[in-house]
Amino acid sequence: MSATQEPDAATTSAAAGAAKFAGSDSRKFNYFQPKGRRASHYEDMTVDVQPDPKRYLMQDWIISFADGQPAYNENWTAAKSTDWHQFRAVDQEWERTHYQRQSTIVGMIANVVENGRRSGAVTRFDPAWVRVLQNHLGAYKHAEFGLGMATMQAQRYGYTQMVNNAILTNSSYKLRFAQDLTLYLGEIAMDLENFDQDAGKQHWMDDPVWQGVRQSIETIGGCTDYLEQYFAVNVIFEPMVAELFRSGFVMRVAASQNDFMTPAVVSAAEGDYERNLANTVELFHMLVLDENHGAHNRALFNHWLEKHGALAQNAASQLQPIWSEPRVKIAQFTDAIEQQKNRMRAIGSEIGLDVRSILD
Repeated sequence: MSATQEPDAATTSAAAGAAKFAGSDSRKFNYFQPKGRRASHYEDMTVDVQPDPKRYLMQDWIISFADGQPAYNENWTAAKSTDWHQFRAVDQEWERTHYQRQSTIVGMIANVVENGRRSGAVTRFDPAWVRVLQNHLGAYKHAEFGLGMATMQAQRYGYTQMVNNAILTNSSYKLRFAQDLTLYLGEIAMDLENFDQDAGKQHWMDDPVWQGVRQSIETIGGCTDYLEQYFAVNVIFEPMVAELFRSGFVMRVAASQNDFMTPAVVSAAEGDYERNLANTVELFHMLVLDENHGAHNRALFNHWLEKHGALAQNAASQLQPIWSEPRVKIAQFTDAIEQQKNRMRAIGSEIGLDVRSILD
């Protein structure tokens, strides 16, 4: 049946066959309204996998926590929706497609590293650049791990399987990339003398350059609203800090340091973010345009922008000294930060939010 159809009001039993539903004799699945003319494979695998008493559970939630809390609660976020089931992930990713893409990325990175090491590419890295990779790329992997842990915690609380899937795949990509960086640095260390694989952790913990990033990550991880975490990660931290370091520094500078390997590894995270961002924009745009709760959601999101935007701005400004460390300097921090501001403006426009207050 469609999401708006209900069983006979006189039916009080939850026993199988107690009610007759429209389309119950059909051999085709039609329990939900697809986004297009036909249900996609993604929709068949995700929509209504997670039950909801508002749709089909006549007996209310099947299980609850000991304190009476239901298995899923719309109040676990301050954001409100007339229909949480309306959301569909843009990348239409579900279990099988997710594992396939992750496997492809891991294989690609493994090939790049294997071929690079075989050709002796690592030994031709500029010595100053080697220190940058050791100290700062080694530190940045902890930021990716922190984002992965925050979204891993957040995905449990989504009210529908579609929301949960989008946040869970987001987490999986972040944790995989943190692992990618760890393994990559370990691989190149075998071809470099005196490469300190523990230096990244020391810089993450003690280097003033990274303390703003740590504060931002730890604040996101400490949020109790799962959609605030999702919003802070993809709408604010990624474009203002993560892309600034990945695209604005590593991928722009590496080639001039005789390094073709690192950009190939880092590029996987850029592709991941494009998918995560598309899903995020779709969800929050839906909430901003909600006919009953749009004004409430817009005010809430603006509050999150102010809170996490200030932390991200501080984190980004503290990263500036890294741009001066390579011996061959072809990128300017001011250019990179301006590019990320434009990125933020574009994201805000797509969602329907004015982000100028946190950029000026």
